[in-house]
Amino acid sequence: MNYILFDGTVRKALLPFTYTRPVADIRIGILTIREKWEKYLGNTTSTITEDYLSEKFPMVELEENVMINASYLPNTKLVGLIEGLKENQVIYHKDNIVAFFAKDVQEEIDFDLYDAIEFVEDVITIEHTWDIFSKNEEALQADFDLVTAGRKTAPISKTNILIKPERIFIEEGAVVEHCMLNATNGPIYVGTNAEIWEGAMVRGGLALCNNAVIKMGAKIYGATTIGPYGKVCGEVSNSVIFGYSSKGHEGYLGNSVLGEWCNIGADSNNSNLKNNYAQVRIWNYDTESFEQTGLQFCGLMMGDHSKSAINTMFNTGTVVGVNVNIYVPGFPRNFIPSFSWGGASGFSTYTPKKAFETAKVMMARRNVEFTDEDAAILNYVFEESKKWRKD
Repeated sequence: MNYILFDGTVRKALLPFTYTRPVADIRIGILTIREKWEKYLGNTTSTITEDYLSEKFPMVELEENVMINASYLPNTKLVGLIEGLKENQVIYHKDNIVAFFAKDVQEEIDFDLYDAIEFVEDVITIEHTWDIFSKNEEALQADFDLVTAGRKTAPISKTNILIKPERIFIEEGAVVEHCMLNATNGPIYVGTNAEIWEGAMVRGGLALCNNAVIKMGAKIYGATTIGPYGKVCGEVSNSVIFGYSSKGHEGYLGNSVLGEWCNIGADSNNSNLKNNYAQVRIWNYDTESFEQTGLQFCGLMMGDHSKSAINTMFNTGTVVGVNVNIYVPGFPRNFIPSFSWGGASGFSTYTPKKAFETAKVMMARRNVEFTDEDAAILNYVFEESKKWRKD
């Protein structure tokens, strides 16, 4: 069967992360949503997404296809239903379409003519940016069970202090020496060629993905995900950091999400709790307003290719768009549009030419090419986000 993941109705609510990727390529737990589905289904997937993203993330359509809502994370029961879908069948969960069978000749689908199957079991859904960190504990445990099932961890060096070692899994090629690893409150997963340097203290859950690094003396506690090739130091709590991003120095990051190719300057901190302990409001691109998260703890949401200079201070519930460069000391405002340049004293437009020069240099350091596809996507984001910039 051919499986296609579609963005669904939540894409705008997941900006700025979906400015540069389909919903399916958001990372939560150990794996991206796409990687989870492909592992469960034993099959590759493609994507229905925005037109400007479709060259980099194309759709592959065959004669018979099953469309899956990418805001839903797979589990055994849901996957079983989906694998059994027949022509003219659709799966619903709380009035939301989860999956349906489609033929390539169907230009429009009338779901009133479909046989409805109701899925009533619990399932993890990603509908808001803050879901990525607030549901990371549950997603990380599910991924840990999935990825390690029937396998044995690589040997763990005796130089480490281990608590609940049965919940610690180290892939081949990973290096972990003279660290404290405590998996009492959640599993600890260390990916291929990842490193945890000496003196680091880790309290699970943790997903340290392939080739990522936790530096000396870091304090990491759960549930935290550090994506492939990420570099982290200082104190990190209940945060998800996508691939190739760095928080490489002292400072605090909590209840936050960083996209790819981000860099947090030394001694930068974010607030994740208001002084009056009130629930946190955060910018929602879908409603174009600040909305209640229902959470008491909520920190920083930062889109791809954004950077902060040393000693940057982020207020509770700050949203930073794509290609933002923050370099002025103080507290910047709590919604910073994409392609902004400045800080607490104000922002001007960060032109694509300058932003792309930085992106090319940063990506080349990791032997990744900044492609014409990347430039086209970011140029679209620049135009799309103009209305939020003031200059």
